[in-house]
Amino acid sequence: MSDASPRPVYKRVLLKISGEGFCPEGGFGIEGDELNEIARELVEVSKSGVQLAVVVGGGNFIRGATFSAEGNIPRATADYMGMLATVLNAVALQETMEKMGQPTRVMSAISVYSVCEPFLRRRAIRHLEKGRAIILAAGTGNPYFTTDTSAALRATEIMADVLLKATKVDGIYSADPKKDKNAKLYREITYEQVHHDQLRVMDLTAITLAMERKLPLVVFNLKTPGNIARVIRGEDVGTKITP
Repeated sequence: MSDASPRPVYKRVLLKISGEGFCPEGGFGIEGDELNEIARELVEVSKSGVQLAVVVGGGNFIRGATFSAEGNIPRATADYMGMLATVLNAVALQETMEKMGQPTRVMSAISVYSVCEPFLRRRAIRHLEKGRAIILAAGTGNPYFTTDTSAALRATEIMADVLLKATKVDGIYSADPKKDKNAKLYREITYEQVHHDQLRVMDLTAITLAMERKLPLVVFNLKTPGNIARVIRGEDVGTKITP
């Protein structure tokens, strides 16, 4: 074997992991095996020299919009509850990564001083330059905005080379592959096509921000072992959206 560890094609990346990534499909909360596998892959990427920022969702505990619609909690309050859920995931991921030897910092968009730092752009970049992975919690810190929007915003702020979205499907399809056996998996498309075909990739605010900033986006399956490293090495994994 000539080279077991090809060099990454990106220097600084922002990875968005949904809350559901921390538990089996249809599950709830944080499952140890899922958490360890994610942490192991992130440590591998960080050790390869990549400057890694991670935005975590909180849907394994609560989704603000859904919870508000189903109950008597105002949407803004439900969204703040969702932000707190992302802090749970972020702290769990931090502790697991550090046990594996990777220095990691959690930075939150809302004040939770006892467990994590506030998000400050210049400090976040400094952590990355020092070889620390950063986990960005609490979305944008504002209700009515998703963690997808936070991912696009933070990727722009830290000047990431690429935005990666880890999902439970292999990439972007022309239709729902569970409902349409003829659905086509795109390997590379443009933001204009995403808009034109109304493809469900991220929420519209996130897509618009990424498109305006000419930020490449790759959507891929988190549950396939090794996929995070493959994407960062530039392998043909998932779907790449180009400006």
